[in-house]
Amino acid sequence: MRIVRTLFLFVLLLVLLPWLVTPFYRVGHPVSTLMAWRWLTGQAVSRQWVDLGAMSPWLPRAVVASEDAKFCTHHGIDWDALRDVIDDAEGGELARGGSTITQQVAKNLFLWQGRSVVRKALEFPLAMWIDLVLPKRRILEIYLNIAELGPGGQFGAQAGSLFAFGRPASSLSPREAALLAAILPNPVVRSARNPGPGVRRLAGIYIARAQAPGLQRCWVENRGF
Repeated sequence: MRIVRTLFLFVLLLVLLPWLVTPFYRVGHPVSTLMAWRWLTGQAVSRQWVDLGAMSPWLPRAVVASEDAKFCTHHGIDWDALRDVIDDAEGGELARGGSTITQQVAKNLFLWQGRSVVRKALEFPLAMWIDLVLPKRRILEIYLNIAELGPGGQFGAQAGSLFAFGRPASSLSPREAALLAAILPNPVVRSARNPGPGVRRLAGIYIARAQAPGLQRCWVENRGF
């Protein structure tokens, strides 16, 4: 009985830990569970934290344009995109990605990779909690420093930019920023360093979206994230 109680308390602590830790992520340089796993298993990890204000402004714009067009207005979950994913699945179509940047931060910081109903059940409320306790600018800054952006353990904007273009994230051109955005969420299959036709096509789309009036307005209203 004592073992069962101890196990229950341990599981409860694991579930509650992200909720307790998240408010402290207003500062610091958090790492993702994937980064931690690679360290533990002896695999290469390259990550150099870069504050959002030190990045080329084209990178966060391109990533928002590609990953989460309603980032400025939703509260962690894009319910319209989620309904579209459900409709596609019910119609027998391939499911599109409906995860917001905030959901991806929740997954990358606290959960595991792959698709799972259990993971989604944990991810949804966590994303809403993250949106509640962290500013949008900070959420985007964390995402751009923990997202996998290279095929050999490159995480975050700086490592991804250095690997792909040999230059820091601060000096990315609009095209280079869009190419990095285009390789998400699978930088192992897609390459910004040697982009194929599909990646180049996506990059062109994201450059146009990043300059759209709606995103420009979002950028100004949120003081340049």
